[in-house]
Amino acid sequence: MKQSIAQVALVVNDYDEALDFYVGKLGFELIEDTYQAEQDKRWVVVAPPNSHGVALLLAKASKPRQNPFIGDQAGGRVFLFLSTDDFWRDYEWMKAKGIHFVREPATQDYGTVAVFEDLYGNLWDLIQYVDGHPMSTRCR
Repeated sequence: MKQSIAQVALVVNDYDEALDFYVGKLGFELIEDTYQAEQDKRWVVVAPPNSHGVALLLAKASKPRQNPFIGDQAGGRVFLFLSTDDFWRDYEWMKAKGIHFVREPATQDYGTVAVFEDLYGNLWDLIQYVDGHPMSTRCR
């Protein structure tokens, strides 16, 4: 049996402002942007460049009870993990693009990592796993 997690929904305030950040600033690729008339919403999917893993479904909050989760989907914990094959290249590029890092780079047993926030305040790890770590081959 072969299965994989295809997408993770990320609750956003507005499709276009989210696209400006994820595609325009973070450099993700727009995979799909399709209007769904029957639900009066867009199906907007983005992913890191050259990625074959999980994609993000940018899901606009459509009910008042969803609004408090914009930017706080994990209760203040790191929510998403952006793996890279060259930490310092991507860290410097992201800093130059104005991405805000809330924790500076650190070397851990599992790799090099720094924490940044997206436009809504969700926390992300930028991480390069060390060779031999269980995730190192899954993220290439």
